[in-house]
Amino acid sequence: MKHRPTSRRRRTTKSVLRLLDLEHAKTAVLNTLTSPDAQRGYRHAIDEFVDWYCSEPRLAFNRIVVLRYRSHLESRQLAPGTINLRLGAVRRLAYEAADCGLLSADLAAGIRRVRGVKKLGVRLGSWQAPDRQRVKGKRDRALLALMLACGLRRHEVVALTLDHLQQREEHWAIVDLLGKGGHVRTVPVPDWVRNQLGQWLAVAAIDRGRLFRRVSKAGTTWGEGMTEKAVWHIVKEAARCVGVPKLAPHDLRRTCARLCHASGGELEQIQFLLGHISVQTTERYLGCKQRIRSAVNDHIGIEPAT
Repeated sequence: MKHRPTSRRRRTTKSVLRLLDLEHAKTAVLNTLTSPDAQRGYRHAIDEFVDWYCSEPRLAFNRIVVLRYRSHLESRQLAPGTINLRLGAVRRLAYEAADCGLLSADLAAGIRRVRGVKKLGVRLGSWQAPDRQRVKGKRDRALLALMLACGLRRHEVVALTLDHLQQREEHWAIVDLLGKGGHVRTVPVPDWVRNQLGQWLAVAAIDRGRLFRRVSKAGTTWGEGMTEKAVWHIVKEAARCVGVPKLAPHDLRRTCARLCHASGGELEQIQFLLGHISVQTTERYLGCKQRIRSAVNDHIGIEPAT
């Protein structure tokens, strides 16, 4: 008795992904993320890439195309950290597309080998732009000081209340701060930052609730808080006044990490300060590279006497 051969439909991978395929891969990426902030950032980055990808006539989704996209981002004069974040989202998109059977594993591996741009760092000036004589200037100076010296995110700044600011071990700190992914941490507050906060709280007469409020043109505070978009505008305005046209609020967080590292701060302590779950994330913020000429193990105190 002859058996009728069974035909199995084999799923073939593609090199040119259509909009429906990209949307499917994007959904897969977002489903792997638990933090709303991460989802919002990846969604924005992937949507920008999809818009650029679909604007070109039938481009193959491969390493060459991602290199072209990197050149496109650099031509827009975006910050290196922003470009690397966008490229990270594209790599994740390629990985999920390959995992779903939409893209070959070889093409996905080539995309993941695309390197980010080098972070050279920018001197940010003295940050004296906000007028310390005005109520709004006192608020902005206190807010910028917290973001630059304590490495706070935008949503963490706007959520701060007076109860978060407490004295621990004879040092001021922000306690029980809810960060990304529901992670709770304690953030030390330098004395000079506490002084800036004190000046703002005194002139605004804030004795309860959110630390930062809206300020009218007449110099009076109103409302029960402020939005993340308002923080974005404050950072942009201060950066423009000191001659840094391209600066995002998250760049202050990266600057905080690098300043702590340059002043001799331990990697583990910087990780605690920023609230990173993985130390690899902190290393990416710092752009750590191994030094061979001045290696850490050149003089460790166990060398034999000559």
